[in-house]
Order: sequence, then structure tokens, then C-alpha cells
Amino acid sequence: MAQATQRRTAWLECATGISGDMTLAALIDAGVDVRQIQTAIASLNLPDVTLRVEQVMKGGFRATQVFVDHPEQHAHRHYSDIRKLVEEASDLTDKQRRLAMDIFRVVAESEARVHGSTMEKVHFHEVGAVDSIVDIVGAAVAFDLLNVDRVICNPIPTGCGFIKIDHGICPVPAPGTAEILKGIPLAQISVKAELTTPTGAAIVKVMADQFGSLPSMTIQDVGYGAGSMTFPERANLLRIFVGTESVSADQQTVCLLETNVDDVSAEVLAHASEQLRAAGALDVYLTPIQMKKHRSATMVSVLSHPESVEQMEQILFRETETLGIRRANFVRTIRPRQPQVVSTIWGDVLGKRSRLQCGKLTFAPEFESCAQVAAENDVALRDVYRAAESAFLQMIDSGFSEAIETPLGLSKSSAGNHLHDHDHDHDHDHDHDHDHDHDHDHDHDH
Repeated sequence: MAQATQRRTAWLECATGISGDMTLAALIDAGVDVRQIQTAIASLNLPDVTLRVEQVMKGGFRATQVFVDHPEQHAHRHYSDIRKLVEEASDLTDKQRRLAMDIFRVVAESEARVHGSTMEKVHFHEVGAVDSIVDIVGAAVAFDLLNVDRVICNPIPTGCGFIKIDHGICPVPAPGTAEILKGIPLAQISVKAELTTPTGAAIVKVMADQFGSLPSMTIQDVGYGAGSMTFPERANLLRIFVGTESVSADQQTVCLLETNVDDVSAEVLAHASEQLRAAGALDVYLTPIQMKKHRSATMVSVLSHPESVEQMEQILFRETETLGIRRANFVRTIRPRQPQVVSTIWGDVLGKRSRLQCGKLTFAPEFESCAQVAAENDVALRDVYRAAESAFLQMIDSGFSEAIETPLGLSKSSAGNHLHDHDHDHDHDHDHDHDHDHDHDHDHDH
């Protein structure tokens, strides 16, 4: 079995929701250099805007709280205005600029959907305010400086009750926040307040790779970010745990997406499957099922890397018009494998070699390679399969097992049977890896 490696992980504990200022404060409290954040914010060239950091007490606990000092603001900004600010900021790295714009884009898309408009026409009332711009850019910079491999977040409480906005009284979560929170697991707590703001929801949408409880990890730092509201029975704090996970090199987290459809033709399902595989799905399979009222239906199952989940869901929604998608995370154990070429009487055949725990070497010919050789030589496909497997076994029996361990890029040959290691990867099981707003006129003092 492969040896374990260390993965740097951050876990967000949103016990009382999440907002932009709480996130930024927690990251600073966890050790991110506040001076680099302040330098980046200064490069936005917003007149007389500064980030102030203070130590406060919340519910008897010490925490960091951030404040954005700025002159009184009257103008509302559009998405294009904010994009110009971020693009022209001289002290943002390309990654920080991309993360910030991804967060703003999430807010803009939700704004446009809620108000029946477009991203470019929507007024950023709440998120276009100076403090929200600073919170989002600051959080993007801070997450980059934190330098973690993945971010996990617990299910998010939104609060309950009603809030007053420019359009009148509306329930919590507000429409734009609810739009952003699609696909994110929520938690219920009986606090009559807006616990999760559009800014906080957008940060989680972009940054979180997974949602769930605290993983098995060695904690190195804990940061506490304070919100502005005070609750009588609980501390209004966002905690962030930063540490390392021990991860086996032959294990990986995957996400299973499933949806049941009873009104989609076989042709559409086949097309959807092709689209999903082309986008990087690890596997797609269709299962005949029976739904309520004894209707025949199909369960579409998609296995995906966590970072590709949103893209897979978009394809499923678009192609099948399903009303809902289930998701669950699993840990799968895989055997390390490498591309391998063997020589047959009809030509070279590409496949995958692997080693079992007992030490036995195995070889699986690649379908596409076998099909091409079969077509070129007008022979049966299964004959090519058998010839490729036989060539591999003959090489083992001939005492050339050391050839199989040849590093990638080298080759060895003997008695007409040769094995080549190539740098390209044609996986027989299609295991391809591909790489990831609301109009508020009220203040979110969280």
C-alpha cells in the first residue's frame, strides 16, 4: 500500500452563520499576516479606506474583529465597477484577483436571477458597499496566504425570522442569500436574525471544497472571528481550524451525485452521460428503477472529484431538467497504475499495469487501443485483448519483471515483446481529472 501524505486543511465552524467580516477576522486570528491584507486593500485605491483590527470579547471568549473605516458612501456600484477596481489593484496576485472575482461573480449571478436582470445591469447595493468590497478582497487574499490544500465547512445556519430591506419585509434567508446557498447543506438554529449574509454565503460557495464535520486532523492553529451582533445565549463567533490530515496516497475523496428522472428519453440520457464524461466525471451509470405510482424511471449516478461537483450539477440540470440532485462524499481506495504498452503480432497495444497487495502484477488492455488494432488488421477484438494479455504474461515469465518497474519515459524490450512507459494516461475506466448577486439595501451587521 502507498504511504500516507500530509494535507493542509482548514475547517470552518459556522456555529452562528458566516459573514465577510467574520471570515476575514477568523483568518487573521489564525495567523494570516494582516499587513499583507492591508497592503492589498490599499491598492484598490478606495479613498480614505482602511482596515482596522481589534481584539474583543464575545460571550466571554477572546476573538478578533475587523472594522472598515471609510467616508460616508452614497453611490451604488455595478459589477463592472467592482471588476475594474479588482483588475487595477496593483498588489493583488493573479490567484487573489481570481478568487475575489469568483466571489463577486457568485453574488452578481444571484442578484441577476432574483431581480430578473443581468450581471452587468444589477446594482450592488450591499455587496457594492465599501465594507463588503474590503471583506471579499481581504478574504480572497487571506485564504491565498493561508495556503491550504482544501477547505471544509460545516452545514450553515441562516437564522430565522424577518428582516427589512429596501423592497420591504422579507424572510430569512433573504432571496439573494438563498440563491447563493443552493447546493450547500444548511443547519437550523432558532436565532431570529440574519446569521448568514450574501457575502459570507458567496465566500463559502467559492472556497469550500467539502461540507461536513471536523475531519481527523492535527490542529496547528485556531482562529476566532467576531461578528458585530450580540446574542444572549451564545457567542457570535466563527472559528477556523487549520492543521494537517494524514491521507493515504492510494485513497481519495469522491462525490456521488444522483438524480431520478422518469420523463427523459434514452437519447437524452446518453447525450448527458457523454457530456458528463467529457467534463471529467470519473464514472457515469444509469440504473432502471421504479418510482411512486409504479412509474418506470432511471437513476442517473455520477462519480466526480469534489472540485468538479458544481460543473457536473450544471450539466445534469441543463440536460435532464431534473428538479433535484442528491450528493454524498465517499473515500475510495485505488490501486496505483501506470500506462503500459505491449507488443503483439498485430502491433502495439496500450493498457494499464498495476500491482496487487500480494505483489502480483496485473495488466488491463485499453479498449480504444485494442479496437484500433483490431480494425487495422481485420481481426476480432477479443483476439487482440488475449494477445495483449499474453504478451504481458510472457514478458513476466521470461524474467523481465524489472522492465515493468522502469520509470516513466524509458522502455525495455526482449524477444519481440517490449514494454514502453509513456507520459500520457489513457485510463480504461475513464478516470480523467479536470479542474472550479443579490440586491440588499440593508446593513448586515453580523
